[in-house]
Amino acid sequence: MKSGDEVVRKTTNKKRKTQKKYRPKKPKKTRTARQKKFDAVKAAFLQKVGGVSLFIIILAALMGALLLRIVFNENSIFFNPFDTQQSPERQSFVSAIIPTAQKLQRQYGILASVSMAQAMVESDFGQSQLAADYHNLFGVKTTADDPMGVAFSTAEYFDDEWVEIVDYFKVYPDWDASMTAHAELIYYGVSWDENFYSDVIEGNTYVEQARGLQISGYATDPDYAQKLINMIEEWELTQYDQPL
Repeated sequence: MKSGDEVVRKTTNKKRKTQKKYRPKKPKKTRTARQKKFDAVKAAFLQKVGGVSLFIIILAALMGALLLRIVFNENSIFFNPFDTQQSPERQSFVSAIIPTAQKLQRQYGILASVSMAQAMVESDFGQSQLAADYHNLFGVKTTADDPMGVAFSTAEYFDDEWVEIVDYFKVYPDWDASMTAHAELIYYGVSWDENFYSDVIEGNTYVEQARGLQISGYATDPDYAQKLINMIEEWELTQYDQPL
């Protein structure tokens, strides 16, 4: 027989087991007017930053396009590699230099297609100021004390970047004189090395001669040979080459 104390103890324990623990609910966070104002200002700021970034990107693109236009304008000695349209003026220039290029190939061995491509690239089809006013089709340079020289700003490739410098370029009486002087330069070399352009003379194809010009250091442009090759192929200049 169970005592009264035991009955009371068991009843109490049973109530404890069945009774749920009370856990007070956490109060919900409410956004104050100050926080809402801060969020609104933050959103507006981020939106403005995005707009400014877009504006900077567009401005940079426009500045780049303007720079290219300045560098490759009609009064520049630089060739614009992005403009290869075969206009009537360009076709007229090509036709004008064919006879001289062929004659010089027979004399000096520089393929007509190569010398023509050089003239087209270097002078922008005779439209650069250096070619139009001073008849220098190949960007041939000279010294500051040369009375037959003229100073021009030019872009050169040094230390993996293009830089603009002022240099002196030869002046010729006409385009034929420019082409003849160019052929003689390649054939006879420079005063300190008569074999300076031997890689060009020894080339048997337009690709070999174009690469020979690059190897010899005719131009600082790292893509110079490929530009000549592209010009020759686009304008089909090999049709003017004479048998070697």
